[in-house]
Amino acid sequence: MKGRFHLLKQVLQNALTLGGALLFYYFVPIGNEEHPIWRWAIFIIGLGVLIILIVRQMAKQLAAGSNPGVRVRSLIALLYPVVVLFALTYYIIQTTDPAQFVDLATRTDALYYTVITLGTVGYGDVHAVGQFARVITMIQVAFDLVVIGALFAVATSRFQAVPRRTRIRPEKPAPG
Repeated sequence: MKGRFHLLKQVLQNALTLGGALLFYYFVPIGNEEHPIWRWAIFIIGLGVLIILIVRQMAKQLAAGSNPGVRVRSLIALLYPVVVLFALTYYIIQTTDPAQFVDLATRTDALYYTVITLGTVGYGDVHAVGQFARVITMIQVAFDLVVIGALFAVATSRFQAVPRRTRIRPEKPAPG
């Protein structure tokens, strides 16, 4: 019974975190100012926060020891800010310079592009054509590789058997 409650609690926390990230994403105001310097500042600050989160999660991973549940949950939690930051960045880039992307017009398009890039699927319908959009996409791919690589490593570590060490005793010489 305790295991089911714990699982339900984790699923609920995950759903609430995802819901909060999506609410933030869709309702954060983005002005149409002439000077995009504040937009760069937001991206750089957001990137800095992501780096801090990754460093904190790495420390948490080391402290978790052999508990893979803690490691998987903490790494999954990193996906939400990565997706929100890059989706907002793509949307801001598109509103600033519509020639940077093909078929990216709404926040949902930007979120779609971010998730498709995260999954390395790349359908080709929405894609970066401008140099700035391509640079930001490459930065996202680098973050994705780190986060997804860490998730994969943690997930596979659960299934690896730890070999038992058997103590081999030296043979005793025969009497005689």
